[in-house]
This record gives sequence, C-alpha cells and structure tokens, in this order.
Amino acid sequence: MSTLVSPLATLGAIRRRTTTLALLLAMVAAALVGPSVVSPRSTDPASAAVYSSCTMSRCADARTARSGWSAKGFPTSRGWYSWSGGKSNFAGGRFYNYEGQLPTNATYYEYDVYPRTQGAARDAYRIVVNRSTGVTWFSPNHYTDFYRL
Repeated sequence: MSTLVSPLATLGAIRRRTTTLALLLAMVAAALVGPSVVSPRSTDPASAAVYSSCTMSRCADARTARSGWSAKGFPTSRGWYSWSGGKSNFAGGRFYNYEGQLPTNATYYEYDVYPRTQGAARDAYRIVVNRSTGVTWFSPNHYTDFYRL
C-alpha cells in the first residue's frame, strides 16, 4: 500500500532544506570572507615630506616658539603653559613618530607654535623636538610635512 504525500508537505520540506542550505552557505561565506573584512590592513608608508632646512615664512615663528619652549626646559607633560603677553601655549606630550617620517630611535616631544588664550582650539602648527639631540622639526600642517629648523 503506498502512502500519499500532500503537495503542501513536500513544499514545506523543500523550503526547510532551501533555508538550511542558504544558512549554511551564508556561514561558509562569512567564515571565508569575514577575516579579510575585519582584519586590520597594514598601513602604507607615510607620505610626509621631510626637508633638511626651513625657509618658508612661518619658520621664523617656529624658531621663536622653540626658544620659548627651550626657556621652559621643553616640558614633557601634556598641557597648557603660561606664555609671554598673558597668553598660554600647549605642549602636546610625546610624539611617537609612528609613521617613521623623522629619524628613528629617538624620543620626540611636540609643542604648539602659536600662543593663545588657554583652552582655545589648537591649530596645525607644531614643532617636534628630539629630546636627546635638540634637533627641532617644524610642521606647518599637522605632521604632513616637516622642516628642520
């Protein structure tokens, strides 16, 4: 005696199998593609330009800032410092040179060039000082380019 199977029961079984297969394929795809989507890429080398001298107009301001920070002993703590004329200036703390634009194997600290009212927004002008040698670099565009002072 043969058993009759309803067309709706057959359709339900096909849907379950299709859903299971689709879920399985999605899991396999996620396992294969997922790591490449979420894994960090290696970064490209920095594209900063590094110049051996500084002759642009703002280099004089950077040299003045260097003198001011030197008089304060090039503080290593991040924060606001009193400056002449009733203004303040900001020391940014350690500059890690992650992109390797400056000579390696050195300890650098970064300082703002232009004093202003304490708490005011910082601009892009920085000097970066090699703590061991005193060699100072000026960046007029927040570390895109460096000019040796």
